[in-house]
Amino acid sequence: MIWKAAQQSLAHEIDLNPLQRSSSGAPAEILPGDVRALSVMPHQLQVSPEADVSAISLLAATGLQRTDPTGMIACPEPCNVRYAAAYSFYSRDLTRYAASWESQGESFTFVLEYEFENQILAALGYSLRWR
Repeated sequence: MIWKAAQQSLAHEIDLNPLQRSSSGAPAEILPGDVRALSVMPHQLQVSPEADVSAISLLAATGLQRTDPTGMIACPEPCNVRYAAAYSFYSRDLTRYAASWESQGESFTFVLEYEFENQILAALGYSLRWR
């Protein structure tokens, strides 16, 4: 169901730079939808939770104060951030998310849909630099 929503979203519109906009105020790079997204299927995609990084560890590493559970996990290289709510490796068909998101209902769906959109965009050859 979440994969299908990601397909539908990308078939309608593609936002290539949400991270760039949020970090530097860059103008939106929105493309028309790509109907090829509807045909991309997950093949052996591994999706699983990872324990949230503790608030103490997050504070020590970044100066960011959050309560436990933080909703953040360590994002290993080649990620362009140290911590995130979720991350994906496209060449390995892998998506991980902070375990605490599972109890967040629609927010959890949003986090996974975004990662699935990234998986689909990668399969279609789009740049994910600012995703």
